[in-house]
Amino acid sequence: MRSEKKFLVEEVAAHLAKSNYLFLTDFTHVTVVDAAMIRNAIREFGGEYHVVKNSILNIAMKDAGLPDVSEHLTGHTAIVVGGENPSAVAKALIKFFKDTTRLEIKTGIVEGELLDKAAIEELSKLPTLPEARALFLSLLSAPASQFVRVLVAKNEKEEGGAPAAE
Repeated sequence: MRSEKKFLVEEVAAHLAKSNYLFLTDFTHVTVVDAAMIRNAIREFGGEYHVVKNSILNIAMKDAGLPDVSEHLTGHTAIVVGGENPSAVAKALIKFFKDTTRLEIKTGIVEGELLDKAAIEELSKLPTLPEARALFLSLLSAPASQFVRVLVAKNEKEEGGAPAAE
C-alpha cells in the first residue's frame, strides 16, 4: 500500500475509533454551506462529519472489525462519528434531511450492530442522554415527593382549624 493511502486509512481509522457509532451519509447534493450546517448541528452533541473515500473507508472498517457495509459504499460518502449520544446525532441528521432533502442517510452502526435507515429514524426518536437522565431522575423522585405531600396533607388535616402561631 502506498504511503499516502496508508496515511488516509489511518486517519479514517482514527475517526472510527472516536465513538461507538457510525453513520454513513450520501452527500451528493450537499453544498459547502449545507456541510457547515450539518457540522454545526452535530457538533453540540460531540459529532463530527467527514467526507471520505469509499475504498479507504472500506479498508479502515475491515481493519477495525466493523460490519461489512460495502453495498452502501457507492457514490459520495461522508461519515458521522464522535460523541456519546448517537440518538441526538441521529436526530440532528434526520432533521437536516427532512428540512433540506439533500442529505441521505445510507446506513449506520451502533455498538457494532448494523442499522438501516428506518432503524436510524427510530433511534432519532429516542430521548437524548440528558433527557433520559432527567426522565429517570423524575421517576425516582416522584414517589418521595408524593409521600411528602401526603404527610403535609395529613398534618394540615390533623391541625384542622388550629389558630396559626404568632
